Amino acid sequence: MSAIALVASIVLGVAFLVAGGSKLAAGDAWPAQARGLGAPAVAIPALPWIELVVGAALVFRILPPGPAVVALALLVAFTVLIAVRLRAGERPPCACFGAWSAEPIGPRHLMRNGALIVLALLSLAG
Repeated sequence: MSAIALVASIVLGVAFLVAGGSKLAAGDAWPAQARGLGAPAVAIPALPWIELVVGAALVFRILPPGPAVVALALLVAFTVLIAVRLRAGERPPCACFGAWSAEPIGPRHLMRNGALIVLALLSLAG
């Protein structure tokens, strides 16, 4: 594994750990934000736990490339959800990082997700 792929995997893993942990720490506020953003109701209870598992697997390089593939799929889905809402002229609060990201979605969220997608791709390249 290249050093770039290793660093990308660790940084992406930490981002997923922070995202999952902050969603859980937000309590009932996060599910409400996620519903407002348009997240599928069936995914809302499981998403923080999935992010924590994927994040830990990326940081500790457990079963590669699986976690990077899951992270990439999640990031693409999140990005599409944000883009659809923006295209519709809607700017609900971002539920991406729990209480840390209560500001309305905007182009910056798409750019952040693009950077995270690059990290996922770099992690897969290793």
